[in-house]
Amino acid sequence: MRLLLSITFLQFYAVFCSPLDQVTVSPTVTLDSATVTGINQGALSKFLGIPYAEPPVGELRFNLPRAVTSYNGSINATSYGPTCPQQTVKSPISLSQFFNFTVPFIKDPDRNVTRNSTETPESEDCLTINVIKPLNASADAKLPVVVVDSNGEALEVTMIKAHGLSTAWGFLASQEVQDAGVGNAGLVDQYVALQWVQKYISVFGGDPSKVTLWGQSAGAISASMQMLAYGGNSSDLFRGAFMQSGAPIPVGNLTGGQQYYDQLVNATNCTDSDNTLSCLRNVPQDQLKAAVDDTPNYFSYDALVLAWSPRADGVFLQDNPQKLVQEGKIVNVPVVSGNVDDEGTLFSLSSRNVTTDEQFREYVSTVWVPGASESELEPLWDYYPSTLSQGSPFNTSNFNDITPQYKRISAFQGDVVFQAPRRFFLQNISGKQKIWSYLSWRLKFVPVLGSFHGSDLEINLLDDYLVRFVNNLDPNGPSPRLTWPEYTTESPQLYTFPITGRPELSQDTYREAPMQYLMNLSLSHPL
Repeated sequence: MRLLLSITFLQFYAVFCSPLDQVTVSPTVTLDSATVTGINQGALSKFLGIPYAEPPVGELRFNLPRAVTSYNGSINATSYGPTCPQQTVKSPISLSQFFNFTVPFIKDPDRNVTRNSTETPESEDCLTINVIKPLNASADAKLPVVVVDSNGEALEVTMIKAHGLSTAWGFLASQEVQDAGVGNAGLVDQYVALQWVQKYISVFGGDPSKVTLWGQSAGAISASMQMLAYGGNSSDLFRGAFMQSGAPIPVGNLTGGQQYYDQLVNATNCTDSDNTLSCLRNVPQDQLKAAVDDTPNYFSYDALVLAWSPRADGVFLQDNPQKLVQEGKIVNVPVVSGNVDDEGTLFSLSSRNVTTDEQFREYVSTVWVPGASESELEPLWDYYPSTLSQGSPFNTSNFNDITPQYKRISAFQGDVVFQAPRRFFLQNISGKQKIWSYLSWRLKFVPVLGSFHGSDLEINLLDDYLVRFVNNLDPNGPSPRLTWPEYTTESPQLYTFPITGRPELSQDTYREAPMQYLMNLSLSHPL
């Protein structure tokens, strides 16, 4: 991602129970010497599409962001800025093959979709920030702030627009990128946006000392990366992180993306250039996007072995993120981090041609850990067997076996990218900061997918807990709710949402040996 970021003040959800009458006078604030004009909608004032960095076009494409240092004149902030360019992704399968009723929370699987798509047009000039605040909040209100990196509509939450996670515009990686010192531009976008929040949010009535990062999936991974930024040296930018289905992931250094960089170079006729990075900066946008669309994405055969993702660059990410966690190079702030039960199912639909034990072993050994020896891989075949009842969707007996290896791949993929990294992350920071964790079994009845990745977001499962955490750095609310205990290595309790009914507590010990082995393997062989 290059980043679209939104910021929201969540305290008003506890204060206002009904929308206020529409106020006709447009809201304004002053940033430096500029007058910024927003729009009132119901109980909210919105200041949208404020640029926080220079447009990343021309020589600033595939470069680190250049922050806006001061504002002058007038800024019309009444509509969202453009969406950053995203790789076009096509669903690998029509889910209607497996059930004949409508599931309203599953997006149309038979159309082309673009990650984080919105109704706004795409443009590389997308480094903008949205601030959404209670209508009558004064400039000195000092409300808590939540920052999220998508157009999150569920809570009318403000965000920052940046080049999104898993896109080439923010995560180009190769030796050339390493030599130029421009790796992880998408993460640096976020960092610069967070600095903007510290500088300007008080003008809107926000408290810069009460900023919380919130994200799901790529957004949660981004939040964890900000905790590791520059060796954990960003403690003044936020005071907490609320992460749904995302933790520090097992990635290596920038040269791990060389094959995808070379693919772009070849597809854009930059092969003969003396400076291929400079050549890529001058490729017409439509040509570049066509080349990016032709690279692997999360619905390709390679699935979550992504072409475009954060990688260690030696500066922003000084090492493999999980090694940084081990070394304690991480911001010490309260954290909520959890998973849904079947994280891997959605991303395993594209590997349906893997149907035998031999093909599964080949898939894992060539796509996931090509550098591992046979002896290193051998335990995985027993830890993740082809026995249908042990696969994901978990605890669904022999059902949902659309291929003989689908549930096996789903279990492996969900653990290696989501479940095991989350557990590793929490166990390494336990005792150093306040942490809470959860597990959701909601929507387990969905055929094929079970409690699929994103299902918690689809039903707004954690919204109330998020609001409380942003305000109090604690997800717990007033009784008679079940107390959500802090997570420790001695007592790794999960606030668990069963298929139906009230939350309950469980232990974070499921698939303990398999996930421990996965983490040891990923430390030796990062993606």
